Amino acid sequence: MELIQTSIADVYLVEPTVFTDHRGFFMESWSKQVFEKAGLFYDFVQDNHSASSAKGTLRGIHFQRGDKSQAKLVRCIRGAVLDVAVDLRPESNTYRKWISVELSAENKRQLLIPRGFGHGFLTLTGDVEFFYKADNFYAPEADCGIRWNDPELAVDWGIADPILSEKDRKLPWLRDAETNF
Repeated sequence: MELIQTSIADVYLVEPTVFTDHRGFFMESWSKQVFEKAGLFYDFVQDNHSASSAKGTLRGIHFQRGDKSQAKLVRCIRGAVLDVAVDLRPESNTYRKWISVELSAENKRQLLIPRGFGHGFLTLTGDVEFFYKADNFYAPEADCGIRWNDPELAVDWGIADPILSEKDRKLPWLRDAETNF
């Protein structure tokens, strides 16, 4: 597996080494040893798995506040998504910058998103399954988010009218959420 630094510090694209033959494939999706050799120390404590039936479903932009924040290692195991990470670390020189990558069952790539980032994804196909590891447990009292179409972030989702949950439709704008970081 190869860890590729993206344009935002501490966010890595994880390119797996995939072994294929007539039976299918094999790959390591997580190796603590590989990550630690690269100076990345994570203790993942929770796995999450979501499914979205329709193309154009947008989940996010979500994060947990303070000491309940989570680093995530995300991947799409069925279908394809546009995955977005937004730097919400006020002290960072990439504060409010975002990166997007296509993750799919076909390319088998993953994105490592450190603590202090907002995260969301848009399904590019129907019948999507999305899986991720988190280094902190879900804490409802720390749950927060930013509206997907916040003009201060101007994330290019490539869609004008995504399918949203009621919760995501009501998320605050960045200017209103910044006091929650």
